[in-house]
Amino acid sequence: MNTEFFKDFNFKGFWSECSYSARDYIGDLPDQEMINSVEKELGYKLPASYIQLMKSQNGGLANRSVFPTTEANSWADDHVAINGIMGIGRERIYSLCGTHGSRFMIDEWGYPAIGVYFADCPSAGHDMVAFDYTNCGKDGEPEVVHIDQENNYKKTFLAKDFETFIMNLKNEEEFEID
Repeated sequence: MNTEFFKDFNFKGFWSECSYSARDYIGDLPDQEMINSVEKELGYKLPASYIQLMKSQNGGLANRSVFPTTEANSWADDHVAINGIMGIGRERIYSLCGTHGSRFMIDEWGYPAIGVYFADCPSAGHDMVAFDYTNCGKDGEPEVVHIDQENNYKKTFLAKDFETFIMNLKNEEEFEID
């Protein structure tokens, strides 16, 4: 993997290797044509760190799936959890432009149109993680936010960028999970 991002980050064990991940999340590695096509369809320039990661594995369930928070949400008092990270493409159910991708969450579930929803959560659609372009415009570097549908689509800031988000994901064993 290109080392422009994620310096000194060990991805060993980051991704789950289960059949569900392979079937519903992991797509073919994206080429520039696919990246351009997905960006055009979504209306946003994807973060370079996200593209770099997707060029090494295009989506999947994450073993490091918990992000610490200082605010409570409908999932927990001190963290949000993700199932998987959507890849760049259309062919997998959980890819950015797949049947349960970003536009689906906005159009069918009523999530706010603030950017690109890239990570689903264990709540089966009741909260999501997104690239929020509100402060940077469609071509800028988006923040990563949690949107809590169960709490009137409350937006909670998670990280200044995708790289920071990934590097701060923890194993769920580090949290008290009911």
